[in-house]
Amino acid sequence: MGKFFGPVLKLFFVVLFMSISVHTSSNTEQKRETDPWFQKLQYSKQKLTRLHFYFHDIVSGPAQTTMVVVPPAKTGKQSHTSFGQVNMFDNLLTKGPEPTSELLGRAQGLYGFASHEDVSLLMAMTIVLTDGEHNGSSFTVLGWNAVTDSTREFPVVGGTGKFRLGRGFATAKTYFFNDTIAIVEYNVVVIHY
Repeated sequence: MGKFFGPVLKLFFVVLFMSISVHTSSNTEQKRETDPWFQKLQYSKQKLTRLHFYFHDIVSGPAQTTMVVVPPAKTGKQSHTSFGQVNMFDNLLTKGPEPTSELLGRAQGLYGFASHEDVSLLMAMTIVLTDGEHNGSSFTVLGWNAVTDSTREFPVVGGTGKFRLGRGFATAKTYFFNDTIAIVEYNVVVIHY
């Protein structure tokens, strides 16, 4: 039990410390930037943005983008679902399904294997766009991912840049999967100001 909680606590405190450091150092600058935006918010109209991209989750090999940060829980018997394992990722988002397709951004976050019964993940990821009119903007997806289902749906729970006050949903379909890589097609709808 102690071996499991040690890495989780370390990860928690690193993320907490980084959040506090960034918040404290940029608070004044952020206020100057966001105050005019909030003053205009009451006159703003909601916008709806649709996005389509492919997510490349490479779990092994020289181009690996996903790492196990917490191994599966030791429950006395081997888990067929990797229950308790947590992976951290920094995955490419491309226009087409090929890894060499035009780069649109990155998906950064983590997923934990959350079921004893089937391969279901608790997923938290930020989609960071690095191309086009949404360059520098991001939104966050959080939810349950039943990876063996043909289509999965997740809520969009917030955003930055062009996606401030973002909300909406994302659907995912596995395009290709083997022992090394999963390529997942995403369609996203974000309502924002």
